[in-house]
Parts: sequence; structure tokens; C-alpha cells
Amino acid sequence: MRKIRKLGFEIVAVLFSIVALWIPFYFIIVNSGKDAKEASLLNLTWPSTTYFWENMKAVIEARDYMLIRAFFNSTVLTLVSIVILIVLSAMAAYVLQRRKDRMTPFMNFLILAGLIIPPAIVPTIWVMDGIGLFKTMLGLILIEVALSFPFAVLLYKGFMSTIPREVDEAAVIDGSNGMRLFFSIILPLLQPVTATVVVVSAVNIFNDFTNPLYFLPGSKNVTVQLTLYNFQSQFNTQYNLLFMNILLITIPPLVLFLLFNKRIVAGMTAGSVKG
Repeated sequence: MRKIRKLGFEIVAVLFSIVALWIPFYFIIVNSGKDAKEASLLNLTWPSTTYFWENMKAVIEARDYMLIRAFFNSTVLTLVSIVILIVLSAMAAYVLQRRKDRMTPFMNFLILAGLIIPPAIVPTIWVMDGIGLFKTMLGLILIEVALSFPFAVLLYKGFMSTIPREVDEAAVIDGSNGMRLFFSIILPLLQPVTATVVVVSAVNIFNDFTNPLYFLPGSKNVTVQLTLYNFQSQFNTQYNLLFMNILLITIPPLVLFLLFNKRIVAGMTAGSVKG
């Protein structure tokens, strides 16, 4: 009976993955290789004549190679945000896990509140404009770090509990100060959960649409998701070029996720079970 039930769950999981993941991805691929007229039908049939190379060239050259500029901006945004996020969230988690006083529950509440309370767009724009960070890459980087910070802290905090306090005490006895203790001893021990934070946050930041739209407007500051506007307007949409654009900007995070899928699961499991 258990084998039949297990087989049933596996069949349901396979069918769900086909319907929810592979059919939409196949839909994007086949329509990205059609001409404008055939792609406007929005069906799953393979193109009668393939235009993959022509559509790819048109997408890359559109609006003075905007997609290339967008890839550069998104890469800079993702890399810098991830570096800052890892350092700040790991340090915060270390302090919260090791420190036990009256302020600790309140700090933990603030971290959880960051996961629950949605960001306020208009007040954030007002504050950023007041300090001169609105419409700047630095301002958007700080926004991305702030939004990913609570989740990263929770992962690091759960994994941090697996590191014995004796490690800290031994390092202090050997003459290590706080910064050397953290960066030379603690941070290298966090590699499993760091891999999880890097991949999950990198995919979210690279694929982010709303924050660049609100906080970094302008054609020079465009990110990959905003290039989708190049091929759709109020009266006309070039579906073949639109789907080719979607395909090009989907491949990098998809490859990253597939390569590090096991690391993501291992890091989250270790942080939750051992913590």
C-alpha cells in the first residue's frame, strides 16, 4: 500500500512539473523561433520556418543594444548586492545567535517583521530622494539588500547554532579580535548556507522587475526584466521578439539554479534541522 501511495505521489509530482514548468518553457522556446505573424497565434506548434538566429539578433540589436547594457547593469546589481548581503546578514546572525539579553527577542521580532510587512514604495522613494540615492545604482543595491536581509539572517542564524561556542573562546584565547574571529574562522564555516543565500538571492535580484522599475527608472539604467517593454506597446506586440527576449534573460538564472540546486537544498535543510 505504501509503495502504491509513493508511486502515486511521484506521478503527481512529475505531472505537476510538466504542467507548471516544462510546458510554459516549451511555449517560450517555440514562439521565440517563429515570425511575427505565426507567433501572434500563441500556440504550442513548432514553427514552420525557424527564425531563432534572426530573432536573437533583432533582440540584441534593439534600441541600440539595450539588452547588452541591461545585462551589464543586472550583473553589477546582483554581484554587489550579494557581497553586501552576505557580509551584513552573516554578521547580524552571528550577533543574534551568540548574544542573549533583553534586546535579543525584540531584534528577532524585527527580523521576522521584515519578512511579513510589505515594503512601502512611495515613502521609500521620498526617503531615497531626500538623501540623494533615488535613480542611482547604489540606492537600488541598498533596496535589494534590505529586502533579502531578513531571509538571509534567518538562514544564517539557524546554521550558526551548529558552530560550538568553544570555537569562539579558543580564537579569543589565541589573540583574535572580533573582526578576525568572524572573517577568518566563523564565515568560512558558513559555506553551505552561504551557497544557498547566494543562489536564491542572486536569482531573485537578477529577475527583479518591480524595484528597478520604481527606484531606477531611465533607459541608461535599464535591467534585463525591463527590456520586455521593448517589444510591446499599447497597440502592437511583437510576440516572437518578446519571447526571444524572455528566453535570453531566463537562461542565466535557470542555469545557475540547476547547477546549484543540491547546494540550495542542503544549505536550507542544514540551517533548519540543526538550528
